[in-house]
Amino acid sequence: MRHLYSFYAEATRIALQSIFAHKLRAFLTLIGIIIGVASVVVVGAAVSGLNTYVIEKVSKMLGANHFMIARMASAGEMSEEELEKRNRRNPKLEFADMEWLQEHCQSCSAVGAQVGRGTNFEQGGIRFLGGIIFGVTANMAEIEDKTIVEGRFLQPGEVERGQLVVVLGADIKDKFFPDVDAIGKELKVGGLPMRVVGVEERRGPIFGDLVDKHVYIPISTFARLYGRPQDMQIHGKGAVPGQFQLSIEDARTALRNYHKLVGSQEDDFGLVNTEELHGQIDQFTSAIALVVVPITTISLLIGAIVVMNIMIVSVTERTFEIGLRKAMGAQRRQILLQFLIESALLCAFGGVIGLLLAAGISWLISALTPITMTITIVYVLLAIGMSSGIGILAGIYPAFKASRLDPIVALTRN
Repeated sequence: MRHLYSFYAEATRIALQSIFAHKLRAFLTLIGIIIGVASVVVVGAAVSGLNTYVIEKVSKMLGANHFMIARMASAGEMSEEELEKRNRRNPKLEFADMEWLQEHCQSCSAVGAQVGRGTNFEQGGIRFLGGIIFGVTANMAEIEDKTIVEGRFLQPGEVERGQLVVVLGADIKDKFFPDVDAIGKELKVGGLPMRVVGVEERRGPIFGDLVDKHVYIPISTFARLYGRPQDMQIHGKGAVPGQFQLSIEDARTALRNYHKLVGSQEDDFGLVNTEELHGQIDQFTSAIALVVVPITTISLLIGAIVVMNIMIVSVTERTFEIGLRKAMGAQRRQILLQFLIESALLCAFGGVIGLLLAAGISWLISALTPITMTITIVYVLLAIGMSSGIGILAGIYPAFKASRLDPIVALTRN
């Protein structure tokens, strides 16, 4: 055992000595490995960062443990025939549906409703185009985990009485009340002056939707302004995070019972939950990684060819040394392992340098852009493992060639 350890230690020493004796050549040889490893890690960091970014945006927009029931969901994935079928079959959701769920969804911490429509706001000669008015129940702030930075959200009494109060998105507040406290001021919504009671935290664009141009008014006030809601959504929140699916099934069963659906009859409503969206996001980013990461490994293959070439050159340069070692009793296996160790160490150095380069690039991108870069241990291990593995594979032929040299012939080539 000690003899074996001594051999590996000596082989590693000789390999390092050979590498550092030709530093520039070794570095130029490893450029392909360095670029390949850096590419794999940076692409992996971008994919992981994209996954984190999208999930954070979804959670920021919808909140955690949140599900939504609408007349139809995922209409973009339906055929025209299926869309027409559901359009005929699915009834419009009513306040009675929401009230039924509030009473019968035992595992829901909150059940509320929301309806919206686009509009333009105009007041005091100032116009804001492309705004959206949402009529909501008071508990939508809890359901969607909204953050109110000024004032408060709507209160249950205001919703019950249909009062003229409004909560502003950040863009609306900045447009009509720049650099002043908006609480207590009035803003015309639907032609009626409404008292501002709160301002929502700025959330930025989410999937192209400028959510900071929203305003929230009581859903009862919305009905007074625009009539019976045509596309009301029911929103719910699970009481226990670990039992979120139970809450969804509880709500689904309760609504099926209310709509008198039995047996194998299809749901006459659409249901969306944030956990399903997270799963779809994971599948999407995994598909991107499956396509992009193998492409970036092409540079690693190019690097492997360069390493193999330089190892063949190294074997040729050290023919006399190999012959001398074999003449002194070195076995073929020892010569083979010596060159394999050298090749693996060479590429491992390239992997470490590539990893450091990737970390620098990822930090720079994160610092200069809003793009999130997340280097995960999976891609670190993949990069180092692949670089070392490529070093071994690239060194097999040169090492095998070195081990087969005839010591007498090798000694005469000096």
